[in-house]
Amino acid sequence: MPNIKSAVKRVKTNEKRRLLNASQKSALRTAVKAADVAIANNEVETAKAALIVASKKLDKAVTKGLLHKNAAARKKSRLAKKLNALTAQA
Repeated sequence: MPNIKSAVKRVKTNEKRRLLNASQKSALRTAVKAADVAIANNEVETAKAALIVASKKLDKAVTKGLLHKNAAARKKSRLAKKLNALTAQA
């Protein structure tokens, strides 16, 4: 445990941020997974709604520094590509 007051505060804030980041990242993964599952189950309307939610969460994660912007763009692109294939099929 640190002795210096500022170092003690840094430890506390780091822990708070770590927990917040973990919960936000978990919510992001859940949203992306929901979109993937909807696409896999051929549920076009549900997949469209899930894709919008996942895209918003991905964009938010970029602004918060949880994810690199190119990684988010890649994930959004892949989800959109799967959805487009599904809608073309139906």
